[in-house]
Amino acid sequence: MSSTQRVVIIGAGIVGTNLADELVSRGWSDITVVEQGPLYMPGGSTSHAPGLVFQTTPSKTMTSLARYTVEKLQSLEKDGQNCFNQTGGLEVATTPERLQDLKRKHGYASSWGIEAYLVSAERCLELYPHLNRDVVLGGLHIPSDGLALAARATQLLIERTRAAGVKYLEMTPVTGIERSNGRVTGVKFPGGVVAADIVVSCAGFWGVELGAMVGLSIPLLPLAHQYAKTTAVPGLVGRELNKQINGKNAELPILRHQDQDLYYREHGDQYGIGYYGHRPMPVKASSLGLTSKEVDEKNMPSRLEFTEEDFAPAWKETQRLLPMLRETQIADGFNGVFSFTPDGGPIFGQAPNLDGFWVAEAVWVTHSAGVARAVAETLTTGHSQIDMSECELSRFEEVQLSEEYIEETSSQNFVEIYDILHPSQPRLSPRQLRTSPFYAREVELGAYFLELGGWERPFWYESNRDLLKYLPPQWKPVERDPWSNKFYSPIAAVEAWKTRNAVAMFDMTSFHRFEVSGPGALDLLQRLSTADINTKPGTITYALFLNDHGGTRGDFFVSRLEDSLFQIGANSATDLAYLSREARHQSARSPGKYVQVREITGSTCCIGLWGPRARDVISETTTEDFSNKALPYFGVKRCIISGIPVTAFRKSYVGELGWELQTSAEYGQRLWDIIFQAGKIHGLVPAGRAAFNALRLEKGYRTYGTDMTTEHTPFEAGIAGAIRASKWEDYVGKASLDRLSPSSKRTPTRRLRCLTVDDGRSMILGKEPVFHKNKAVGYVTSAAFAFTVGKPVAYAWLPGALGEGTKVEIEYFGKRIRATVAADPLYDPDNKRMMADGLSNDSDVGAYMKARL
Repeated sequence: MSSTQRVVIIGAGIVGTNLADELVSRGWSDITVVEQGPLYMPGGSTSHAPGLVFQTTPSKTMTSLARYTVEKLQSLEKDGQNCFNQTGGLEVATTPERLQDLKRKHGYASSWGIEAYLVSAERCLELYPHLNRDVVLGGLHIPSDGLALAARATQLLIERTRAAGVKYLEMTPVTGIERSNGRVTGVKFPGGVVAADIVVSCAGFWGVELGAMVGLSIPLLPLAHQYAKTTAVPGLVGRELNKQINGKNAELPILRHQDQDLYYREHGDQYGIGYYGHRPMPVKASSLGLTSKEVDEKNMPSRLEFTEEDFAPAWKETQRLLPMLRETQIADGFNGVFSFTPDGGPIFGQAPNLDGFWVAEAVWVTHSAGVARAVAETLTTGHSQIDMSECELSRFEEVQLSEEYIEETSSQNFVEIYDILHPSQPRLSPRQLRTSPFYAREVELGAYFLELGGWERPFWYESNRDLLKYLPPQWKPVERDPWSNKFYSPIAAVEAWKTRNAVAMFDMTSFHRFEVSGPGALDLLQRLSTADINTKPGTITYALFLNDHGGTRGDFFVSRLEDSLFQIGANSATDLAYLSREARHQSARSPGKYVQVREITGSTCCIGLWGPRARDVISETTTEDFSNKALPYFGVKRCIISGIPVTAFRKSYVGELGWELQTSAEYGQRLWDIIFQAGKIHGLVPAGRAAFNALRLEKGYRTYGTDMTTEHTPFEAGIAGAIRASKWEDYVGKASLDRLSPSSKRTPTRRLRCLTVDDGRSMILGKEPVFHKNKAVGYVTSAAFAFTVGKPVAYAWLPGALGEGTKVEIEYFGKRIRATVAADPLYDPDNKRMMADGLSNDSDVGAYMKARL
């Protein structure tokens, strides 16, 4: 965007002031920050945040945001004092389960480039002498963690940006958002209106109220969280004065005792104690009233009355872990309001329903500068250098935006914040929000369901358990370690075996499906995608969405059903928001080329019928011609199966002959029954996602958001075949790809590579670091036991120079597992299985194969 844009930032906390600073540093000048409280202490979460920064999480994005925040706060300096006290961080284990979890967390640190050390109980005592040596089993030490001085940083940022021309309006509550023709035009307050081309809500837990002003659901819940300070610790009396000389009041590492939901920091000769073990305490932001002019450390809207009874277990456990605190009492405590979301992530991005209205909410101090930079980069250059897809406002499905869902899941996230959670661990509630028309039959067959996006998705079927005894020896599943054995069943081996050797049916209903129609539909898809969509009706095209800088923002299938009617098979609700916004803009610019985008996922259902006997099964149900000639690979046609109108898509996620058979929801259960009955004599079984994921990895199929993100070009991700070089039309990201050197297209400096585990049995699950010559050089994206090839398989980002045959090691819970870089796909590289008795004449099939391989 142009640097002359008029920007209004709502909220002068640690996020809003950082955003103003990031925009100023990029040459933007017309910036106004509106704050409902006094600037010296706005009274939101920033004003009472304890400031502990633990950088390492299972998320590469969140770790990267935290790392930048540390760097930024260290650079903010005045009078020789910066805004970050790099004391280091120490997480201690008091149970064997937590000790194992710290090994996993150490792996995350190695994957994301954070220096970290697994330390013994003795070393924990050296780093933190106050610990009870009888309860600590070991720990994780990260030297670059520490204390963010958020209130001080905010004041320095206000001072610096004011000097650069940023206008600040304090004691100015926002009463409305002005808009016209689908765009934001200004911010209303009691004294008037501030004109704006861009409004960014950085209001923290008040963001829910601001979203409501424009009809936007902000999926966060304000929750009170307990924090207390002790009286002076006898052995530390006098420290505060000494430390103030250096601008610090802590020297020991910040401390987490996650087994009991506790964290600690020093306040000179006092201790600060944070506690997540109490009951969730939801707060309605609008009930807090307007912020007064007189705000201090003990009187602010976000600081609520302390509830001693909730804190009692924390105080008892604290005295056990830190015996020296038995000589102290609780001097002061409060319940501070913070923002929690259904999945624990920040909320970032532009409102789907109002152009120019952006949000950066539910952002803790730990990630504040990182998120602010991401917003500034997106506004000024069109993309963030850190992939922000997992933080996107539009990532939530419609059912996840209800007040009931947000309150229940955000409260659950509060309760589980320090729990040891398996990556596949499902929610216990709410469940059965979205079920396919096949759900009743799946329950009858003993389906084990996991949840995603509100959908119940079968992972395996107990009805197939008896087939385990018939598995050929080479298909027998290996014994797993306890962690990888969670949310897994060896039945997946049966379902993979049947798919490869007979036929299986998969519930594909939860995959996102959108309909794009109208006289401008082709123009829209040509402009947004890397492939040539101008094919004849009845064909499927595999394509990519890119950002302006050539980063991959999604992959999708386009099925041309009619001249002006297309169906999109996409990844997420974010794709729908993107398509809808672009369609709206195109329709406004060129009314004769209007486009309609419609979500059809819930009104339709889909069965994936795949395997060498798939054609035998389908022939039992219809007189329609399903030969290669009538329906070639990457072909689509409407047909009738036993009286049911069906759209058949000839494509395969598992690398076998077959189709996706789609119909409207009212016919779903009947379609399931017909295919299931017809398949019995051909050995058909229902199959779940566990087998599906293993089969797709054997076939080398990448998944957007897991294997590749906006940080990766198609050449690096191994999907360059989705770029149609002969396409003459311009499309988003084309100019950036054209500027890449030929060598970076042929041999990128980093690549997504296939790894096979040498011993054939040691499991990995994803996000583990990969070592070459004892140096961490990359990380695993996704992994599974590949039943067809009889060994665990993973995909990992590695230096481009590490070619096939290179020996590497994957660190799993502190142990090194030997693996080898392999050529992919591991299964059926010539694609004979999917083509069955013939090849398609459609040229897009070749592009698809190259892209996926």
